[in-house]
Amino acid sequence: MRFVLPRHLRSPTAAFIHDLLVTLIAWLAAYWLRFNLETVPAPFLRTALEMLPAVIVVQGCVYWMFGLYRGVWRFASMPDLIRIAKAVAVGTASCALAVFLLTRMELVPRSVFPLYAMLLFVLLGGDRFIYRTLKDQRFGYVGGQRVLIAGCGQAAEQLVRELLAQRPREFLPVAYADDNPGKRGREIHGLRVAGALQDIPALVTALQIDIILIAIPSLSSAEMRHLVSICESTRIPFRTLPRVQDIVAGQVTTQTLRPVSIEDLLGREPVELSWHRMREQLAGKVVAVTGGGGSIGSELCRQLAGVGPRRLVVVDNSEFNLYRVTMELARSHPQLECVAMLTDVSDASAIDNAMQMHRPHFVFHAAAFKHVPLLEHQVCSAVGNNVFGTLNTARAAAMAGAEKFVLISTDKAVNPTSVMGATKRIAEQICQAMNGQSRTAFVTVRFGNVLDSAGSVVPLFRQQIAAGGPVTVTHPEVTRFFMTITEATQLIIEAATSGFNGDTFVLDMGDPIPIQYLAEQMIRLTLADRADEVRVVHVGLRPGEKLHEELFYATEARIKTDNSKLMLSRGRKVDSVSLLAAVNELKPALDMRDEDRLLRQLKRMVPEFVQPAAAIPAAPPLAPVVSLENARK
Repeated sequence: MRFVLPRHLRSPTAAFIHDLLVTLIAWLAAYWLRFNLETVPAPFLRTALEMLPAVIVVQGCVYWMFGLYRGVWRFASMPDLIRIAKAVAVGTASCALAVFLLTRMELVPRSVFPLYAMLLFVLLGGDRFIYRTLKDQRFGYVGGQRVLIAGCGQAAEQLVRELLAQRPREFLPVAYADDNPGKRGREIHGLRVAGALQDIPALVTALQIDIILIAIPSLSSAEMRHLVSICESTRIPFRTLPRVQDIVAGQVTTQTLRPVSIEDLLGREPVELSWHRMREQLAGKVVAVTGGGGSIGSELCRQLAGVGPRRLVVVDNSEFNLYRVTMELARSHPQLECVAMLTDVSDASAIDNAMQMHRPHFVFHAAAFKHVPLLEHQVCSAVGNNVFGTLNTARAAAMAGAEKFVLISTDKAVNPTSVMGATKRIAEQICQAMNGQSRTAFVTVRFGNVLDSAGSVVPLFRQQIAAGGPVTVTHPEVTRFFMTITEATQLIIEAATSGFNGDTFVLDMGDPIPIQYLAEQMIRLTLADRADEVRVVHVGLRPGEKLHEELFYATEARIKTDNSKLMLSRGRKVDSVSLLAAVNELKPALDMRDEDRLLRQLKRMVPEFVQPAAAIPAAPPLAPVVSLENARK
């Protein structure tokens, strides 16, 4: 049979009344014990009864002062027992003083007070722990993993409520840790805010914690990295709730708990977007995405599908990628007219046919070859796809009367040291050269690496860790800018709907992240206490790679926009006639597959393009996983 007190008997007022009754019993029982469990002499009993109101008033005030009613009997624990002991000690001393002032201890045996204190402590603590034992036996509460909750805001409160409602319970919430000094010492659902986040290692030891649950969805990536480093130092498991923007409808449940991912450490604050303007410009329009089956392109399609275009034309030269993204869109947006075009942007007639067929209002050009070391020895492919693919698509969009053409560019186009970067820089210049030649507005969006994109370092590290290592880092000092795919694509759409002819937008990528730190964190998050089993190997920079990427040329002015994550770049003007003539001069060398000639022409067209004489060697050649603190220094 379920053991549950009626709700009105579980309130602080009911607990207070209970404690006053216990005080009465303890006071009279102390006299009874003093007289060897025999009848208390009438004069002594009369004095005891006369002093009873004073004892109850004094003891009741002490109970409130020591916060006996902040806790919940269901979760009575050692801190509650200590609180009761303090209340009994101070209350007994206060009662003795009050009785002395009222009676000068006439007809009041001195031994009554220690007996009273002992009985009061047993009755107050015993009732609470008996109640908890009965509940625990009924619900199987004992034996769950002891949990420390990092955070004590709304999400933490919802999580604890969910944990307490579990049947059977997997977790036993013990306490909170939070940096808000105003909440220190307070209790929520019977759990005390026992310390700051910095105190987590000490709390884990003192409270015998088995697992830490991070319940602060609003943490920035920098704050999350700091908190994770604290949790890692405890050498026990930890999990987290998703970030604020990832919690559907604000619901926090145990099902939303998950291991900390690298995206939690490198992701950033929620992007503030002008969704109203974006829907206003894109709803009911025909939108085309080239490279729509790739990492950036497919996420662009997902985001664009949500703003209500009349038709979404997905262009890609990979049959499988095209099939995959269009099938996904058909499932998630069955009302959307989605057209798949198996087309290569380097085929001018094919892309022109696609644009004439559908006449898109907006064209997002994400089709590009992007693998830096691979393209160093594939100059013809890089020029054909990145340069002429952009030129073909831009011209086709203009001839089809598109309102806007949006080029997806890269930080590798700034002071390029690779063929890939040089070809993307020329693609940027092509869009600038096309300005004013038609009714189509050309907008460029430049940004750094996106997490988990195909062929990027994050999936590579995952594969290497799964294989037992080693994890290959090119150089211990190499850094890269990172952004989540969702954030990047949303900002691309924001730039597209707010930019004008010739604008180049640069996404605010935050601080560059050391790849060494990225590798170490992925090992720790994946393997936890077995992280020492996988080593990091430094292999040296590969052909075309830089130690540090850049987002702006030194000559480019940086202009703030209404969106703090978007900056306008204003650089030197491009001579349209000369630039397009130089691009056309690449065609004969491309047709002849003359890569040396193409390389010379690329360097002429992009004076900043300087290939390093040799890759920068790494030292030492083999490095163990180092501490998080050392990685930050």
